[in-house]
Amino acid sequence: MDLQTRKLEFIQEFLKLQSEEVISQFESLMKKKNSKDSFKPMSMEEFNTGIDKSEDDFKNGRYKTSTELLAKYK
Repeated sequence: MDLQTRKLEFIQEFLKLQSEEVISQFESLMKKKNSKDSFKPMSMEEFNTGIDKSEDDFKNGRYKTSTELLAKYK
């Protein structure tokens, strides 16, 4: 069976679904797959810019300690 036929059969079966939960699971799976496909590693310039910004944030007190973060999410 070729890919196009498989897609059409999948769509037909998907349209028959009545479960909100199953449809949500498919949506989550698609979002997860699409986010992996769109991942692009940063360049060395972007990496170094991020490091410089982080160092500047730390020097200027723009950070939270691990204790503060843990307290926020408890």
